[in-house]
Amino acid sequence: MTKNTYRGIGVALITPFNERKEIDYPSLEKLINHVIDGGVNYLVALGTTAETPTLEAEEKKQLLSFIAEKAAGRVPVVCGIGGNNTAEVVALLKEYDLSRVSGILTVAPYYNKPTQEGLYQHFRAIAENTDKDIILYNVPGRTSSNLLPETALRLAREFSHIVAIKEASGNLSQCMDLVQGKPDHFAVLSGDDDLVLPQVALGMEGVISVAANCFTRDFTYLVNASLVNKFDKARINHYKLIEGIRLLFTEGNPAGVKCVLSQMGICEEYLRLPLVPVSEATRVKIKEFLSNNSAS
Repeated sequence: MTKNTYRGIGVALITPFNERKEIDYPSLEKLINHVIDGGVNYLVALGTTAETPTLEAEEKKQLLSFIAEKAAGRVPVVCGIGGNNTAEVVALLKEYDLSRVSGILTVAPYYNKPTQEGLYQHFRAIAENTDKDIILYNVPGRTSSNLLPETALRLAREFSHIVAIKEASGNLSQCMDLVQGKPDHFAVLSGDDDLVLPQVALGMEGVISVAANCFTRDFTYLVNASLVNKFDKARINHYKLIEGIRLLFTEGNPAGVKCVLSQMGICEEYLRLPLVPVSEATRVKIKEFLSNNSAS
């Protein structure tokens, strides 16, 4: 596939759990239909928002299979496969059934803080071991390592199937360097829901979103209007949603999302430790936001 596959809105799906903390597949199916009906362009399975650190290896494979089955070809599916052990990530590329997956989202190695050369070699090893589309994922706030534009662009120029980056540094100067220097086949995507409007104005081509789980129609309208330079219309939805988006992250992701989805009747609020539901104070604010806005 091409970079245009990932233009627009990808949604990093949560993993619903039941009261026994087992995966709630009926609620996940409900969520998948909700976001596809709401206009997202592709699904991202097994991202950070899916609470993947708490999922067992077999659960991850079952989740990916279920999401691909329920997407049923309506939209592409991207699978999150990453880590801070390069050999292990390469091995996972062989273990997972990627036959119904259009590409992989692979996060910069976390905790062990590699140099830029180490980051380059890590992603190069991944690229040499899959022919699937690759979306790089830079999120320094979680990884404590920053994939700099020169390293990301070096990879994009060397490998034609490195087709995009999810840039979640929140650094607009860094975003501009990526947009200005990118090869034609490479898309620069936002990883910050609250910054999508200005980032698209700078030339970024969409977002892999958390907020699209719950504020789907309003958020997809915001992004799509921005992409066709209707910033006056996009700005209305931006300010309609900005408080809600911030509330999603007030006590960590995906606790806020699950609180909203619970209010919408899509899934329950259960999370796996060490994550816990939002506090009552935040829950009250979320309820107030939902009652004051027809966000969907």
